[in-house]
Amino acid sequence: MRTALVIGTGLIGTSAALALSSRGVVVHLADHDPGQARTAAALGAGTDEAPEGRVDLCVVAVPPAHVAGTLADVMRRDVARGYLDVASVKGGPRRELEALGLDLTPYIGTHPMSGRERSGPLAGTADLFEGRPWVLTPTRDTDTEVLNLALELVALCRAVPVVMDADAHDRAVALVSHMPHLVSSMVAARLENAEETAVRLCGQGIRDVTRIAASDPRMWIDILSANPGPVADLLSAVAGDLDETVTALRALQSADEAKRHEGAAGVESMLRRGNAGQTRVPGKHGAAPTTYEVVAVLIDDQPGQLARIFADADRAGVNIEDVRIEHATGQQAGLVQLTVEPKAVPVLTAALRERGWAIRQ
Repeated sequence: MRTALVIGTGLIGTSAALALSSRGVVVHLADHDPGQARTAAALGAGTDEAPEGRVDLCVVAVPPAHVAGTLADVMRRDVARGYLDVASVKGGPRRELEALGLDLTPYIGTHPMSGRERSGPLAGTADLFEGRPWVLTPTRDTDTEVLNLALELVALCRAVPVVMDADAHDRAVALVSHMPHLVSSMVAARLENAEETAVRLCGQGIRDVTRIAASDPRMWIDILSANPGPVADLLSAVAGDLDETVTALRALQSADEAKRHEGAAGVESMLRRGNAGQTRVPGKHGAAPTTYEVVAVLIDDQPGQLARIFADADRAGVNIEDVRIEHATGQQAGLVQLTVEPKAVPVLTAALRERGWAIRQ
């Protein structure tokens, strides 16, 4: 691939353009807002000048509702050898294109499974897709050359290709992305009018659950409008679980011991189902889930503290799998939670204590 046209310079489009440009591809940028394209170009994502002839690949990175119309326009103008979109839903746009009577041999639907809470070109990064799944949804009609161009794009963005049926993809993202986003928003909505004394008690748990609720509502309306059925089905199932859990919790309030026992069993069943589901979440690099343990270290909120901890862990020969920081309320201090393999816990704990760190048991 030598040349590409990226239409839509939001987070995904700009990130893909940055990755392609950094690897020698000449990228042309277009957007309904020319200012956004100029911003992306200024970041090094390419040029906002139109290509003089056909490009190798046209990447359509617009909201789902506009994918079919944008693709129809560029395909009729024959601007590229191959076309793909990066929308978060796949079945709907393809059916719209089929209804328009277009030849779809030069087209393939794709979806990079990566993103951030922020949007727009300034949020774009060349490494956004590194190590992340990038779904490809070819059909029997998809030209082999176009599939190869899509695979080359995925490789240049250092993502991991995953081939799926379009409708199966839409059901999958409803489960792992769209439904969780709405649930996160519902939990976060409980905080809107909560008392300040309660909100000040927020810890890492509520931050984890509500993190994705910070995303742009306008973007999510576009996404959910393109995949409402599967998301509604899942939320209906969640609503059933909520009803059962509420009933069990009410039973725990009963003066009747048998009802309390029944209520406790109901709550325990839901918690254990949650345990079972969580174990199916893929582990590091998409491998099978691995059991890790946490070494918690008390630190002051000062520059260089994390660097010192990582350096001390490195000297001890311990690989840190993950890290979280829980800030203390009203104090310039926090708790760094270092996730490591179980066998590394005593080694890391001893090494950090030897170097003066306070370990929280």
